[in-house]
Amino acid sequence: MEVRPFAATIELSLTSPVFKQLGPDARGLLGIITFFPQGVNENNVDWLFPTISDITNILDTLCVLSLTYRSNGSVTMLAPLRDYLRPEDPKSSQLLCTAKEHYFTRLSVDLYPDRPGFKEAQWISSEDVNVEYLLDIFTSIDIDLDDVWDACANFMRHLYWHKRRLTTLGSKIDRLPDDHRSKPKCLLELSQLFESSGNHVECKQLLYRALELQRKRGDDSQVTRTLTYLVYTYRRLRLYKEGAQLAKEASQIYRRLGDAPGQARCSKDFVWLLLDEGRLDDAEEVASLVINLLPEKGERFLACQCHRILGDIYLSRRKTEVAISNFEAALGIASSFD
Repeated sequence: MEVRPFAATIELSLTSPVFKQLGPDARGLLGIITFFPQGVNENNVDWLFPTISDITNILDTLCVLSLTYRSNGSVTMLAPLRDYLRPEDPKSSQLLCTAKEHYFTRLSVDLYPDRPGFKEAQWISSEDVNVEYLLDIFTSIDIDLDDVWDACANFMRHLYWHKRRLTTLGSKIDRLPDDHRSKPKCLLELSQLFESSGNHVECKQLLYRALELQRKRGDDSQVTRTLTYLVYTYRRLRLYKEGAQLAKEASQIYRRLGDAPGQARCSKDFVWLLLDEGRLDDAEEVASLVINLLPEKGERFLACQCHRILGDIYLSRRKTEVAISNFEAALGIASSFD
């Protein structure tokens, strides 16, 4: 009995002269807000909707018309309005598809602390629920959309570095066919979210599932990456001998591929295994090897870690001068981070 008056009130607002003066983008923007559980973050509108020139005025007017309201820096709407205004077919909203592409483009940055774009990727902290919801929608529309699943993997990588939490997308990844192109990559990134939550057993299981698929495909570059993650996980589980075997296997593949930085990253985790076992001589040798493998430019974060490790080793041996030299090297590298 209450639906008709409610609908009539909404339509009255949508046909009002004030709303019509906002132009066609206003109706499309309302449709987008229905798909954004967090609402539209006003700090991100410039890069999310670059084609809407007067977006601040539009958002202000939508609030004045009581079609939306402001909450914690975002413009959102009440559930009844959301249900009424949401497009039945997400793909029919050109503005939503455009916003999705802007999200996906931003997610494609290869994150690592010493690489460009790492600091800027903190935008995910204020948009994570919106992105997750869009991924849930578009992965449901078509399981074969590679760009969506690539974005899914990239999204989890962003979460790992900037907002560590598990994701609701895990069950969808699990149900992907084993021959799906994106499944190993998604399993790999999902494993890291479990690792960051302290569930190392589940992390190990996901990594082994990814590793099995990568081996079947002969994808050595991804096999080595997964082995490197497994080395770290085995260390967390105190399975030192097993971790050491995996580290050696990964190092051999990296060497065969001619990937010195990759070999260095893997060897760094081997250093931690050796330290945990109290094998300081071996740890010193491998840490020094890592530094020698690194290029003169790049991999600053890894070089910084290894100099700190060597500093700790030399300090424990009371080789103060050499320890200080390594600590100073680590500090000099760290000071160059953004």
